[in-house]
Formats: sequence, structure tokens, C-alpha cells
Amino acid sequence: MKYFFALISFLFIIESSSAQLFKKEKVLYDANQGRGSTDNNALRWGYFLGISNYDFNFDYNTDLRDIYVKRSPGFNVGLIGNLRINSFIDLRLEPGLLITTRELYYSQGWFQGIPDVKASDLIREVKSTYIHIPLLIKISTKRVNNFKPFIVGGFSTALNLSSNENNPEDNSNGQFRTTKNSIFYELGFGIDFYLYNFKFTPSIRGLFGINDELVRDEDPNSPWTTNIAGMRTRGVFINFTFQ
Repeated sequence: MKYFFALISFLFIIESSSAQLFKKEKVLYDANQGRGSTDNNALRWGYFLGISNYDFNFDYNTDLRDIYVKRSPGFNVGLIGNLRINSFIDLRLEPGLLITTRELYYSQGWFQGIPDVKASDLIREVKSTYIHIPLLIKISTKRVNNFKPFIVGGFSTALNLSSNENNPEDNSNGQFRTTKNSIFYELGFGIDFYLYNFKFTPSIRGLFGINDELVRDEDPNSPWTTNIAGMRTRGVFINFTFQ
């Protein structure tokens, strides 16, 4: 239900634009009209707004009950720089700010043999404020009237401004630590809609972490981190782009 409204809006726009295929008279917007043209410019600029849902993918050393990740909707905002390679391929740089929060819930099985386990010991909050910089290749189909579908993929890096990687306190003091720098690969799709004065693009993209983001506790037998072989971000976000 988090993305119900956005999904309905996305489908409504697709339905409205698809109806143009059946019109006898078609008005092409933003196409070879001098100052209003965007697709034929070698460099184009824009901005995006969006919502996201971030998770963690865990690998474990031994078979215990999985850590449950409670996700909260996040917010994305940023700029777009687009370099036209040809009519079907573009190279894109999309620096942005992404804000998200995740809560980790441990089971009692992680604390076997440890006395006086409190309810607060089973929960850890991970706040992330990313400066996110993806370099993407956008591959489009041929334009049909006023819309053009595409797929997009590439790699990205992120600087977590909320990272506590260098904090000397760890989970024994309630601090769950994550690395400052992360690397991801991304895959997604979307549709360019050509409107009268600008191009509007809704898109959906998945993000998958490559490096381990966990900073382990000083205690080699820490119940919070010892059994975690790897922790990587994964997520999905819906962006609305204006060019």
C-alpha cells in the first residue's frame, strides 16, 4: 500500500498516452522544434523527485533465525545530466540525496547463553542519508507519438552521511555501525512522456549492494555481528523526472 497512489498515477499516465495510438490526428510535442527540443540536444539537464524502500540482504555463518528488517519509505531528490550517444542510447549521471531508515529485529536465538537480555538489545535502528551518484546507460525504443519506453542500468556509489563507521562505541553501547562508502549496481525501466513544455519520466529501479556494509563489533563473540557473514543494501525506488 506504500506505493499504491504512485502506481495508480503511473498506470493512469500510461493509459492516457497509449490512447494516442488510436487517434487519427497526433500532435507531437517537444520534437525538432528549436528551443523546445530536448532529444536532439547533446547535453540535457533536469531534476528528479522520488520515493524509495531500502532493505538489507544478510548472509549468515550458521543457521539461526533471519534478522527481520522493518523498512520505512524514503525520499529521493537530485539532478540529472544526460549525454546523448545516439537516438537510442544515452549516458546519464544522476547525483542525488536519498534518506531512509531501517530497523533490525533479532530473535532470542542470537543471544543464547547471554543473561539479562533486554528488549532493547533485540532492536537496532539504522539511519542512512546517502549522497548517491549513479552512472547509467539508458537504452530506449523508437519513439511512438508522445512516449518512448526505455531500460536503464549501471553502477553507483554512495557516501553515507549518517554512517558511524569511526564511532568507538559499538553494539555493546547500542551503536550498530555501517560503512561510510557503498557500491551498487542498478537496473530499471521507465517511459518518457513528451508534454507541451517539458519531458516527464516516471521510472522504477532496483538497487543491489556489492560490498559488505557491516562494521563488526570489537568483541569477536558479539551476538549482534559474529554470525553475519555479509550485509548488503538492496532497494527499489520510483523516481519522477522532469527535463
